[in-house]
Amino acid sequence: MKTEGKGEYVNNYADVTVYPLTEEGEATLLKKQTECTFMWTNSQGEPIGVIMNFVWRKGSIWLTATKQRARIPAIRARPRVAIAVTSRGTNIGISQAITYKGTAVLHEDAETNAWMNRELANAVRPSGSDEAASFAQHLANSPGRLVIEVIPDKKISFDSDSLFKNSPTGPSKSMLD
Repeated sequence: MKTEGKGEYVNNYADVTVYPLTEEGEATLLKKQTECTFMWTNSQGEPIGVIMNFVWRKGSIWLTATKQRARIPAIRARPRVAIAVTSRGTNIGISQAITYKGTAVLHEDAETNAWMNRELANAVRPSGSDEAASFAQHLANSPGRLVIEVIPDKKISFDSDSLFKNSPTGPSKSMLD
């Protein structure tokens, strides 16, 4: 780090681990974002990832899928997974990101499914709206639906706002038009 009168800034990007999200930044990201990249390994040990909707509740990441998805037998065999979440598409700034490693637990009971259907529907549709109720019912009507709970035990985060805060290069301008 180098001090240039404007405060500290990084004069190279070799180590950005000194710019994690604050606890407040992490909480805001997890409240505002509803999409993540969910990653697991197949039986050959190859990594695979898909974009999924999620909610952050009770200290875990919650997702839903149906039993015929390839990720479900993979999770049963190898429950270690990862989730990546970025601020892209939200109104909280750009290049804020967090990746969690954790253990996936599959919930197949009706009570957890009903809870998750409501939580997810209210996260991805206007909360309490007819659209949210309709989406929750759509999820409930999907045969073989279950809930994936990811219990995180490691996280890696990054906040470009703090990286570029006092940088002579200025803030990132990678917003999409």
